[in-house]
Amino acid sequence: MNHMRHFFKGIIKENPTLVLLIGMCPVLATSTTASNGIGMGAATTFVLTMSNIVIASIKNLVPNKVRIPIFVVVIASFVTIVQMVMQAFVPGLYKALGVFVPLIVVNCIILARAEAFAQKNSVLDSLLDGFGMGVGFTLALTTLGAIREVLGNGTIFGLQLLGENANTILVFILSPGAFIALGYLIALVNQLIKTK
Repeated sequence: MNHMRHFFKGIIKENPTLVLLIGMCPVLATSTTASNGIGMGAATTFVLTMSNIVIASIKNLVPNKVRIPIFVVVIASFVTIVQMVMQAFVPGLYKALGVFVPLIVVNCIILARAEAFAQKNSVLDSLLDGFGMGVGFTLALTTLGAIREVLGNGTIFGLQLLGENANTILVFILSPGAFIALGYLIALVNQLIKTK
């Protein structure tokens, strides 16, 4: 049970998006729909989990002076796998996420977890930490994408919620809407954490 705390802390208590506020560029850019949120979150979760496993496995073999470049190579390898799988099986999503898929390599959530956690802990703890942080990131992205999609388009996961002629709030499809929705979501999560 002690190992499971590494998984759960990434979901709310140390959520990378809503509490730690790291990796914000893809959050704001790709959260235009709930589907994009799930897609980006799943890709990042895979890379985060797998890179944590590998880094925890090789931590004693890596000289301290070159650990960051080696971490980046490990992360880039998994990003390449994600890119190829997405291009082959979900080309529409890959196109919608655009340049942010290859930029997972430099996502500070992944490098931060490699540096702060995976290089200092066991493979199991690193796996759980990576997966938990990834799930927290995915939940934040999907929730933000759902809010923006409903308010901006009147849809959720592409399904029409509001009538065709319903008034939607165009700003939520645009960049300012991402900041507004994210601000309210961060405030809500912080309030939940304080009341616990």
